Amino acid sequence: MSPYWLLHPCSMSIARIFSKSSERSIQAVPNAVLLGLAIALALQIFVKIQGPEPRAGASDLSTLPSRPILQLAAAGDPSPLAKLLMLHLQAFDLNAGNTLTYGALDYDRLIDWLGKILELDPAGQYPLHAASRLYAEISNQEKQRKMLDFVYQRFLADPNRRWPWLAHAAAIAKHQLKDLPLARQYAAALQAHATAPGIPLWAKQMEAFILEDMDELETARVMIGGFVNSGQIKDPGELRFLDQRLKEIEARITAKKKGKNAAP
Repeated sequence: MSPYWLLHPCSMSIARIFSKSSERSIQAVPNAVLLGLAIALALQIFVKIQGPEPRAGASDLSTLPSRPILQLAAAGDPSPLAKLLMLHLQAFDLNAGNTLTYGALDYDRLIDWLGKILELDPAGQYPLHAASRLYAEISNQEKQRKMLDFVYQRFLADPNRRWPWLAHAAAIAKHQLKDLPLARQYAAALQAHATAPGIPLWAKQMEAFILEDMDELETARVMIGGFVNSGQIKDPGELRFLDQRLKEIEARITAKKKGKNAAP
Protein backbone atom coordinates (compact mmCIF):
# COMPACT_ATOMS: atom_id res chain seq x y z
CA MET A 1 0.00 0.00 0.00
CA SER A 2 1.28 3.40 -0.91
CA PRO A 3 1.95 5.64 2.11
CA TYR A 4 0.21 8.49 0.34
CA TRP A 5 -3.11 7.35 1.78
CA LEU A 6 -2.17 10.04 4.28
CA LEU A 7 -3.13 12.64 1.69
CA HIS A 8 -6.45 11.02 0.83
CA PRO A 9 -9.33 13.55 1.19
CA CYS A 10 -10.78 11.54 4.06
CA SER A 11 -7.45 11.53 5.88
CA MET A 12 -6.98 15.22 5.25
CA SER A 13 -10.46 15.93 6.57
CA ILE A 14 -9.72 14.01 9.74
CA ALA A 15 -6.42 15.84 10.11
CA ARG A 16 -8.19 19.17 9.75
CA ILE A 17 -10.66 18.22 12.46
CA PHE A 18 -7.72 17.39 14.73
CA SER A 19 -5.96 20.63 13.87
CA LYS A 20 -5.30 23.19 16.60
CA SER A 21 -6.38 25.83 14.13
CA SER A 22 -9.88 24.34 13.93
CA GLU A 23 -12.85 26.28 15.21
CA ARG A 24 -12.88 24.26 18.39
CA SER A 25 -10.06 22.47 20.18
CA ILE A 26 -9.67 18.71 20.28
CA GLN A 27 -10.69 18.79 23.94
CA ALA A 28 -14.12 20.05 22.89
CA VAL A 29 -14.73 17.20 20.46
CA PRO A 30 -16.81 14.41 22.06
CA ASN A 31 -14.95 11.16 22.63
CA ALA A 32 -17.50 9.28 20.55
CA VAL A 33 -16.71 11.49 17.55
CA LEU A 34 -12.97 10.99 17.96
CA LEU A 35 -13.48 7.25 18.26
CA GLY A 36 -15.63 7.25 15.16
CA LEU A 37 -12.99 9.15 13.20
CA ALA A 38 -10.29 6.75 14.33
CA ILE A 39 -12.42 3.75 13.34
CA ALA A 40 -13.21 5.33 9.96
CA LEU A 41 -9.56 5.88 9.21
CA ALA A 42 -8.67 2.40 10.41
CA LEU A 43 -11.31 0.94 8.10
CA GLN A 44 -9.99 3.03 5.22
CA ILE A 45 -6.50 1.68 5.83
CA PHE A 46 -7.83 -1.86 6.11
CA VAL A 47 -9.76 -1.64 2.84
CA LYS A 48 -6.69 -0.26 1.08
CA ILE A 49 -4.42 -3.08 2.17
CA GLN A 50 -6.90 -5.95 2.22
CA GLY A 51 -6.91 -8.26 -0.76
CA PRO A 52 -9.02 -11.34 -1.48
CA GLU A 53 -6.52 -13.56 0.31
CA PRO A 54 -4.06 -11.33 2.21
CA ARG A 55 -0.49 -12.47 2.29
CA ALA A 56 1.51 -9.77 4.04
CA GLY A 57 5.23 -10.03 3.62
CA ALA A 58 8.13 -8.39 5.41
CA SER A 59 8.66 -6.02 2.50
CA ASP A 60 4.99 -4.96 2.41
CA LEU A 61 5.44 -2.39 5.17
CA SER A 62 5.43 0.73 3.04
CA THR A 63 7.90 3.57 3.32
CA LEU A 64 6.44 6.58 5.08
CA PRO A 65 6.41 9.93 3.26
CA SER A 66 8.97 12.54 4.17
CA ARG A 67 8.57 14.59 7.32
CA PRO A 68 7.26 17.69 5.46
CA ILE A 69 4.51 15.62 3.85
CA LEU A 70 3.60 14.10 7.20
CA GLN A 71 3.44 17.57 8.71
CA LEU A 72 1.16 18.64 5.86
CA ALA A 73 -1.10 15.65 6.47
CA ALA A 74 -1.17 16.51 10.17
CA ALA A 75 -2.64 19.95 9.35
CA GLY A 76 -0.91 21.65 12.25
CA ASP A 77 -1.52 19.08 14.98
CA PRO A 78 0.82 16.10 14.48
CA SER A 79 0.08 14.25 17.73
CA PRO A 80 -3.20 12.58 16.59
CA LEU A 81 -1.61 11.56 13.29
CA ALA A 82 1.35 10.05 15.18
CA LYS A 83 -1.05 7.98 17.27
CA LEU A 84 -2.94 6.75 14.21
CA LEU A 85 0.30 5.83 12.45
CA MET A 86 1.41 3.90 15.51
CA LEU A 87 -1.93 2.10 15.56
CA HIS A 88 -1.51 1.15 11.93
CA LEU A 89 2.07 -0.02 12.48
CA GLN A 90 1.09 -2.18 15.44
CA ALA A 91 -1.71 -3.77 13.42
CA PHE A 92 0.47 -4.49 10.39
CA ASP A 93 1.23 -8.10 11.31
CA LEU A 94 -2.53 -8.75 11.62
CA ASN A 95 -3.05 -8.05 7.93
CA ALA A 96 -2.33 -11.66 7.06
CA GLY A 97 -4.25 -13.31 9.85
CA ASN A 98 -1.48 -12.76 12.42
CA THR A 99 0.98 -14.88 10.42
CA LEU A 100 3.66 -12.20 10.12
CA THR A 101 5.83 -12.03 13.24
CA TYR A 102 7.67 -8.93 14.41
CA GLY A 103 11.01 -10.54 13.57
CA ALA A 104 9.99 -10.96 9.92
CA LEU A 105 9.62 -7.22 9.40
CA ASP A 106 12.11 -5.07 7.53
CA TYR A 107 13.76 -3.46 10.55
CA ASP A 108 15.32 -0.57 8.65
CA ARG A 109 11.85 0.38 7.43
CA LEU A 110 10.34 -0.30 10.85
CA ILE A 111 12.88 2.01 12.51
CA ASP A 112 12.07 4.68 9.92
CA TRP A 113 8.40 4.44 10.91
CA LEU A 114 9.14 4.63 14.62
CA GLY A 115 11.54 7.54 14.14
CA LYS A 116 9.11 9.59 12.08
CA ILE A 117 6.25 8.89 14.47
CA LEU A 118 8.46 10.07 17.33
CA GLU A 119 9.38 13.20 15.38
CA LEU A 120 5.69 13.97 14.89
CA ASP A 121 5.03 13.59 18.62
CA PRO A 122 8.30 13.89 20.60
CA ALA A 123 6.44 13.70 23.90
CA GLY A 124 4.88 10.37 22.95
CA GLN A 125 6.35 7.38 24.73
CA TYR A 126 4.74 4.50 22.88
CA PRO A 127 7.15 4.29 19.88
CA LEU A 128 10.07 3.68 22.26
CA HIS A 129 7.97 1.41 24.44
CA ALA A 130 7.18 -0.69 21.36
CA ALA A 131 10.79 -0.56 20.19
CA SER A 132 12.23 -1.86 23.45
CA ARG A 133 9.47 -4.18 24.66
CA LEU A 134 8.06 -5.57 21.40
CA TYR A 135 10.40 -5.20 18.43
CA ALA A 136 13.59 -5.82 20.46
CA GLU A 137 12.16 -8.93 22.11
CA ILE A 138 12.85 -11.26 19.17
CA SER A 139 15.30 -14.06 18.48
CA ASN A 140 17.20 -12.31 15.66
CA GLN A 141 20.21 -10.68 17.31
CA GLU A 142 21.13 -8.49 14.33
CA LYS A 143 17.67 -6.95 14.33
CA GLN A 144 17.68 -6.71 18.11
CA ARG A 145 20.88 -4.69 18.01
CA LYS A 146 19.44 -2.33 15.40
CA MET A 147 16.38 -1.70 17.53
CA LEU A 148 18.39 -1.26 20.73
CA ASP A 149 20.64 1.25 18.99
CA PHE A 150 17.54 3.14 17.85
CA VAL A 151 16.33 3.30 21.47
CA TYR A 152 19.77 4.46 22.62
CA GLN A 153 20.04 7.22 20.01
CA ARG A 154 16.54 8.51 20.73
CA PHE A 155 17.15 8.35 24.49
CA LEU A 156 19.98 10.85 24.11
CA ALA A 157 17.56 13.44 22.70
CA ASP A 158 15.35 13.40 25.82
CA PRO A 159 16.98 11.28 28.54
CA ASN A 160 14.89 12.41 31.50
CA ARG A 161 11.68 11.16 29.90
CA ARG A 162 13.00 8.26 27.82
CA TRP A 163 15.18 6.55 30.42
CA PRO A 164 12.82 3.58 31.06
CA TRP A 165 13.24 2.30 27.52
CA LEU A 166 17.04 2.48 27.65
CA ALA A 167 17.00 0.71 31.01
CA HIS A 168 15.05 -2.11 29.37
CA ALA A 169 17.47 -2.07 26.44
CA ALA A 170 20.34 -2.54 28.89
CA ALA A 171 18.55 -5.54 30.39
CA ILE A 172 18.07 -7.07 26.92
CA ALA A 173 21.72 -6.51 26.05
CA LYS A 174 22.77 -8.20 29.29
CA HIS A 175 20.37 -11.12 29.53
CA GLN A 176 19.44 -11.89 25.91
CA LEU A 177 22.40 -10.76 23.84
CA LYS A 178 24.87 -11.63 26.62
CA ASP A 179 26.75 -8.51 25.55
CA LEU A 180 27.97 -6.97 28.80
CA PRO A 181 29.99 -4.14 27.18
CA LEU A 182 26.86 -3.02 25.29
CA ALA A 183 24.77 -3.28 28.44
CA ARG A 184 27.34 -1.20 30.26
CA GLN A 185 27.30 1.44 27.49
CA TYR A 186 23.55 1.86 27.93
CA ALA A 187 23.75 1.81 31.73
CA ALA A 188 26.55 4.39 31.69
CA ALA A 189 24.43 6.64 29.46
CA LEU A 190 21.60 6.35 31.97
CA GLN A 191 23.85 7.42 34.82
CA ALA A 192 25.42 10.26 32.86
CA HIS A 193 22.37 11.76 31.13
CA ALA A 194 19.27 10.82 33.12
CA THR A 195 19.61 13.41 35.87
CA ALA A 196 16.04 14.40 36.78
CA PRO A 197 15.19 14.11 40.49
CA GLY A 198 12.41 11.57 39.93
CA ILE A 199 14.58 8.96 38.21
CA PRO A 200 14.98 5.95 40.54
CA LEU A 201 18.39 5.12 41.88
CA TRP A 202 18.22 1.55 40.59
CA ALA A 203 18.41 2.92 37.05
CA LYS A 204 21.53 4.88 37.92
CA GLN A 205 23.04 1.88 39.72
CA MET A 206 22.75 -0.48 36.75
CA GLU A 207 26.27 0.24 35.54
CA ALA A 208 27.80 -0.76 38.88
CA PHE A 209 26.16 -4.18 38.85
CA ILE A 210 27.03 -4.76 35.20
CA LEU A 211 30.65 -3.91 36.03
CA GLU A 212 30.48 -6.53 38.76
CA ASP A 213 29.26 -9.07 36.20
CA MET A 214 32.15 -8.05 33.93
CA ASP A 215 34.55 -8.74 36.82
CA GLU A 216 35.50 -5.06 36.86
CA LEU A 217 35.41 -5.30 40.63
CA GLU A 218 37.52 -2.30 41.58
CA THR A 219 35.44 0.05 39.46
CA ALA A 220 32.20 -1.50 40.75
CA ARG A 221 33.40 -1.08 44.34
CA VAL A 222 34.19 2.60 43.82
CA MET A 223 30.86 3.22 42.14
CA ILE A 224 28.75 1.42 44.74
CA GLY A 225 30.74 3.04 47.54
CA GLY A 226 29.97 6.40 45.98
CA PHE A 227 26.24 5.66 46.08
CA VAL A 228 26.43 4.56 49.72
CA ASN A 229 28.36 7.67 50.77
CA SER A 230 26.49 10.16 48.61
CA GLY A 231 23.61 10.66 51.01
CA GLN A 232 21.12 10.24 48.15
CA ILE A 233 19.85 6.90 49.44
CA LYS A 234 17.45 7.31 52.33
CA ASP A 235 15.86 3.88 52.43
CA PRO A 236 17.57 1.73 55.12
CA GLY A 237 16.80 -1.47 53.28
CA GLU A 238 18.46 -0.23 50.10
CA LEU A 239 21.47 0.97 52.06
CA ARG A 240 21.81 -2.47 53.68
CA PHE A 241 21.55 -4.13 50.28
CA LEU A 242 24.27 -1.94 48.77
CA ASP A 243 26.47 -2.33 51.83
CA GLN A 244 26.16 -6.12 51.53
CA ARG A 245 27.01 -6.00 47.83
CA LEU A 246 30.01 -3.83 48.64
CA LYS A 247 31.25 -6.40 51.17
CA GLU A 248 30.78 -9.21 48.66
CA ILE A 249 32.75 -7.31 46.01
CA GLU A 250 35.55 -6.55 48.49
CA ALA A 251 35.69 -10.24 49.43
CA ARG A 252 36.00 -11.19 45.76
CA ILE A 253 38.76 -8.64 45.27
CA THR A 254 40.66 -10.04 48.26
CA ALA A 255 40.22 -13.60 46.99
CA LYS A 256 41.54 -12.61 43.55
CA LYS A 257 44.59 -10.97 45.04
CA LYS A 258 45.30 -14.00 47.18
CA GLY A 259 44.94 -16.21 44.12
CA LYS A 260 47.44 -14.11 42.19
CA ASN A 261 49.93 -14.11 45.05
CA ALA A 262 49.62 -17.88 45.42
CA ALA A 263 50.26 -18.48 41.72
CA PRO A 264 53.78 -19.77 40.93
